[in-house]
Amino acid sequence: MIAHFAHFIRAVSILALSLGYATAHAAGSETSTVLLKTERAWDGGLYQRYPTGQPELTVLKSVIPAHTQLPWHTHPAPNATYILSGTLTVESKDGKFKKTFKSGEALASPVNTVRRGVTGDQPVELITFYAGTPNEAAEKVAK
Repeated sequence: MIAHFAHFIRAVSILALSLGYATAHAAGSETSTVLLKTERAWDGGLYQRYPTGQPELTVLKSVIPAHTQLPWHTHPAPNATYILSGTLTVESKDGKFKKTFKSGEALASPVNTVRRGVTGDQPVELITFYAGTPNEAAEKVAK
Protein backbone atom coordinates (compact mmCIF):
# COMPACT_ATOMS: atom_id res chain seq x y z
CA MET A 1 0.00 0.00 0.00
CA ILE A 2 2.65 2.54 1.04
CA ALA A 3 4.94 1.30 -1.72
CA HIS A 4 2.20 2.03 -4.27
CA PHE A 5 1.80 5.55 -2.89
CA ALA A 6 5.58 6.02 -3.12
CA HIS A 7 5.39 5.00 -6.80
CA PHE A 8 2.57 7.53 -7.24
CA ILE A 9 4.69 10.31 -5.70
CA ARG A 10 7.61 9.39 -7.99
CA ALA A 11 5.24 9.60 -10.99
CA VAL A 12 4.10 13.03 -9.79
CA SER A 13 7.74 14.19 -9.64
CA ILE A 14 8.43 12.92 -13.15
CA LEU A 15 5.30 14.62 -14.46
CA ALA A 16 6.28 17.86 -12.76
CA LEU A 17 9.64 17.67 -14.49
CA SER A 18 7.97 17.14 -17.84
CA LEU A 19 5.73 20.16 -17.21
CA GLY A 20 8.77 22.33 -16.64
CA TYR A 21 8.72 22.89 -12.87
CA ALA A 22 12.37 21.84 -12.61
CA THR A 23 14.80 23.22 -15.14
CA ALA A 24 17.78 21.54 -16.77
CA HIS A 25 20.50 24.06 -17.61
CA ALA A 26 22.75 21.86 -19.74
CA ALA A 27 22.95 18.27 -20.89
CA GLY A 28 23.69 16.07 -17.90
CA SER A 29 22.75 18.71 -15.33
CA GLU A 30 19.13 17.70 -14.81
CA THR A 31 17.71 18.46 -11.41
CA SER A 32 14.68 17.31 -9.56
CA THR A 33 13.06 18.53 -6.39
CA VAL A 34 10.78 16.46 -4.21
CA LEU A 35 7.60 18.50 -3.97
CA LEU A 36 5.80 16.12 -1.65
CA LYS A 37 6.64 12.77 -0.09
CA THR A 38 4.33 11.63 2.67
CA GLU A 39 2.39 8.78 4.21
CA ARG A 40 -0.07 11.25 5.72
CA ALA A 41 -2.68 13.68 4.42
CA TRP A 42 -2.76 17.39 5.29
CA ASP A 43 -5.01 16.61 8.28
CA GLY A 44 -2.38 14.24 9.72
CA GLY A 45 -4.30 11.07 8.89
CA LEU A 46 -2.22 8.08 7.81
CA TYR A 47 -3.10 6.61 4.41
CA GLN A 48 -4.65 3.18 5.12
CA ARG A 49 -5.16 1.68 1.69
CA TYR A 50 -4.44 2.07 -1.94
CA PRO A 51 -7.29 1.31 -4.38
CA THR A 52 -7.38 -2.25 -5.62
CA GLY A 53 -7.80 -3.05 -9.29
CA GLN A 54 -6.36 -1.50 -12.41
CA PRO A 55 -4.60 1.78 -11.51
CA GLU A 56 -5.67 4.92 -13.33
CA LEU A 57 -3.83 8.23 -12.92
CA THR A 58 -5.64 11.49 -13.62
CA VAL A 59 -3.99 14.90 -13.76
CA LEU A 60 -6.18 18.01 -13.64
CA LYS A 61 -5.22 21.64 -14.02
CA SER A 62 -7.83 23.81 -12.30
CA VAL A 63 -8.45 27.50 -11.77
CA ILE A 64 -10.65 28.42 -8.83
CA PRO A 65 -11.95 32.02 -8.84
CA ALA A 66 -11.20 34.41 -5.97
CA HIS A 67 -13.63 34.37 -3.02
CA THR A 68 -14.85 30.82 -3.79
CA GLN A 69 -15.93 28.14 -1.36
CA LEU A 70 -15.85 24.76 -3.09
CA PRO A 71 -18.62 22.31 -2.20
CA TRP A 72 -17.98 19.89 0.65
CA HIS A 73 -16.58 16.74 -0.95
CA THR A 74 -14.49 13.60 -0.48
CA HIS A 75 -11.86 11.78 -2.52
CA PRO A 76 -12.00 7.95 -2.57
CA ALA A 77 -8.30 7.55 -3.42
CA PRO A 78 -5.00 9.30 -2.64
CA ASN A 79 -4.30 12.52 -4.48
CA ALA A 80 -1.78 15.32 -4.34
CA THR A 81 -2.15 18.96 -5.38
CA TYR A 82 0.52 21.49 -6.34
CA ILE A 83 -0.45 25.15 -6.00
CA LEU A 84 0.78 27.07 -9.05
CA SER A 85 -0.55 30.46 -7.93
CA GLY A 86 -2.73 31.92 -5.22
CA THR A 87 -3.60 30.73 -1.73
CA LEU A 88 -5.96 27.88 -0.87
CA THR A 89 -7.32 27.12 2.59
CA VAL A 90 -8.54 23.57 3.11
CA GLU A 91 -10.81 22.66 5.98
CA SER A 92 -12.60 19.58 7.26
CA LYS A 93 -16.35 19.76 7.66
CA ASP A 94 -16.14 18.63 11.28
CA GLY A 95 -14.06 21.76 12.01
CA LYS A 96 -11.09 19.81 13.43
CA PHE A 97 -8.64 20.71 10.66
CA LYS A 98 -7.87 23.84 8.69
CA LYS A 99 -4.65 24.60 6.81
CA THR A 100 -3.57 27.19 4.25
CA PHE A 101 -1.33 26.42 1.27
CA LYS A 102 0.25 29.01 -1.02
CA SER A 103 1.88 29.13 -4.43
CA GLY A 104 4.77 26.66 -4.68
CA GLU A 105 3.43 24.30 -2.00
CA ALA A 106 2.01 20.81 -2.36
CA LEU A 107 -0.58 19.01 -0.29
CA ALA A 108 -1.77 15.44 0.06
CA SER A 109 -5.51 15.10 0.55
CA PRO A 110 -7.15 12.73 3.01
CA VAL A 111 -9.17 9.81 1.69
CA ASN A 112 -12.93 9.77 2.42
CA THR A 113 -12.81 12.82 4.72
CA VAL A 114 -15.40 15.51 4.03
CA ARG A 115 -13.60 18.78 3.28
CA ARG A 116 -13.54 21.80 1.01
CA GLY A 117 -11.19 24.42 -0.34
CA VAL A 118 -11.64 28.17 0.05
CA THR A 119 -9.84 30.84 -1.97
CA GLY A 120 -8.96 34.35 -0.86
CA ASP A 121 -8.58 37.60 -2.77
CA GLN A 122 -6.80 35.96 -5.74
CA PRO A 123 -7.78 33.06 -7.99
CA VAL A 124 -5.98 29.78 -7.33
CA GLU A 125 -4.38 27.79 -10.13
CA LEU A 126 -3.42 24.24 -9.26
CA ILE A 127 -2.55 20.83 -10.63
CA THR A 128 -4.01 17.76 -8.93
CA PHE A 129 -2.76 14.21 -9.41
CA TYR A 130 -5.35 11.51 -8.65
CA ALA A 131 -4.32 7.87 -8.14
CA GLY A 132 -7.54 5.92 -8.54
CA THR A 133 -9.11 3.20 -10.60
CA PRO A 134 -11.21 3.31 -13.78
CA ASN A 135 -14.90 4.07 -13.24
CA GLU A 136 -14.20 5.61 -9.83
CA ALA A 137 -14.91 9.32 -9.59
CA ALA A 138 -11.89 11.30 -8.43
CA GLU A 139 -14.16 13.49 -6.30
CA LYS A 140 -17.56 12.95 -4.73
CA VAL A 141 -19.82 15.76 -3.50
CA ALA A 142 -20.68 15.19 0.16
CA LYS A 143 -24.29 15.00 1.31
